Amino acid sequence: MKSALKELDLNIVEMTDENATLDGGDVLFTGREFFVGLSKRTNQRGAEILADAFKDYAVSTVPVTEGLHLKSFCSMGGPGLIVIGSSEIAQKALKIMQQMSDHHYDKLTVPNDLAANCIYMNLPSKGEVLLHCTPEEFPESVKVFEKLKDYMLIPLSNAEKVKLDGALTCCSVLINKRDNI
Repeated sequence: MKSALKELDLNIVEMTDENATLDGGDVLFTGREFFVGLSKRTNQRGAEILADAFKDYAVSTVPVTEGLHLKSFCSMGGPGLIVIGSSEIAQKALKIMQQMSDHHYDKLTVPNDLAANCIYMNLPSKGEVLLHCTPEEFPESVKVFEKLKDYMLIPLSNAEKVKLDGALTCCSVLINKRDNI
C-alpha cells in the first residue's frame, strides 16, 4: 500500500508510537471533520496522531463499546449524509457525534447496523454512486437506500466479508486525485 501511495505522490504519515492503534474502520471522514471510534482496535493515542496529521480538521472521538469498529454501524452516504444503523449503540454514537460537531448532517437510518456500511463516490461520468448491501442480505435496508433517488445505487454482496468481521469499506481505499490514474 505504501508504495502505491508514493507512486500517486501522496503525503504519507506513519505512526511510530508503539502504543498507538488506529484502524481505518474506526475513522469516519465527513469531508468537514473526522470522527474516530475508540474500540478494541483504536485507542486515544491513535486518534491524537490522526489529529496531528490533519490539523485543519476537527477530530472527535466516539466510544465503540460493541461491534468491531465505528464503521460497523455507520458510514458516509454522500456529502453531509451519515448512514446509521438503528441499534441502540449506533443511535447513541450518532447522538455523541451530533453533540460534538459544529456541522449539521442529514441522516439515513437503516434497520440493520451492518447495512449502514456503504461506500459513496462522486464519479465524473456517473454522478453520485452508492455501493451498498444486497436485497438478499438486508431487504429492509435496501428499501431505505432506494429512497436516494438522485443516486446510482449498486448493491454488492458482503456475505463472504462478514465471515471475517469485514464490510464493504474494509475492502476499499478511496483516493480523490484528479490526475489520470
